[in-house]
Amino acid sequence: MYKRFIKRLLDFILSLLALIVLSPLFLVISISIKVNSKGPVFFLQERLGKNGKVFKIIKFRTMIVNAEHIGDGLKIKSENDNRITKVGKILRKTSLDELPQLINVIKGDMSIVGPRPPVTYYPHKFDKYSEKQKKRFEVRPGITGLAQIRVRNSASWDERIEIDVEYVKKVTFTQDVIIILKTIMQVLKRENVY
Repeated sequence: MYKRFIKRLLDFILSLLALIVLSPLFLVISISIKVNSKGPVFFLQERLGKNGKVFKIIKFRTMIVNAEHIGDGLKIKSENDNRITKVGKILRKTSLDELPQLINVIKGDMSIVGPRPPVTYYPHKFDKYSEKQKKRFEVRPGITGLAQIRVRNSASWDERIEIDVEYVKKVTFTQDVIIILKTIMQVLKRENVY
């Protein structure tokens, strides 16, 4: 019942409320991005969602335009990566760059809690995931998830996928609340951002 109906309803209501409450912060961040560097306020990127459906994730732009095609590509090894803007460094440290994904949640592309959505071609194209790994796509991807609170970015994709599959097998309200609370603690500690 929770996994099929209540989770989506809670996602929608909580995300809508959060967007309303955080709208002044959105405005301040948007102005800061525009003043600090050339390019759009938002960064849109194709990601794999539920059942492998492709959608565009929305984030605040933290890097120079076309950064994924320069230097280390998708890999960001440290906050000293010269592709990250001054405002971007602050947004990444505080995870505020993730806030626009609330729009993705309202649209139904994402959930507040679930496996993080990978790009369409890394670590694999959808049809190259094993049947076991594809189980991570049985639910909507999340702004945060079990892998985020356990290992964040300090583990390989294969390790994170294992944790995602574990989450999908047992989606519960209690587990989602624990993940949200632990995410808040992790953001405050700023652990394993890179």
